[in-house]
Amino acid sequence: MLVQNILKAKSDDGVVTVEPGDTVGAVAQLLAARKIGAVVVSPDAKTVKGIVSERDIVREISARGAACLTDRVDTIMTRETITCTRSESSDQVLAKMTEGRFRHLPVMEGAEMVGLISIGDVVKAQLAKLEMEKEALEGMIKGF
Repeated sequence: MLVQNILKAKSDDGVVTVEPGDTVGAVAQLLAARKIGAVVVSPDAKTVKGIVSERDIVREISARGAACLTDRVDTIMTRETITCTRSESSDQVLAKMTEGRFRHLPVMEGAEMVGLISIGDVVKAQLAKLEMEKEALEGMIKGF
């Protein structure tokens, strides 16, 4: 399955972004309120400057305590963000996520971000693909 199909299957709420100057505490509140695991750091909601996940915030709190909550989010974000395109397969995306040990991947069209997919989105797509293949095989075996 292609990334473009995964994006179509998602609700179109858009990508949740924060600005580089937002505080770590504000981002933590946003993640909790929206029940999401990561946000893209972007000054214009189109370019990717970085990504911040719940794990990043927990790691920083563990190392420095609650004082980090007043820091700018661009001080803890992952700057070298791995991305994908709409034409990549779910297998390619899973390989990137597994190798990099991360759960969220911005989808790019040239220099512009067009979506964000999570490992949950990709697993859901893979399961749907397996179900279709299973049904097709059962149909062949039963002669339908």
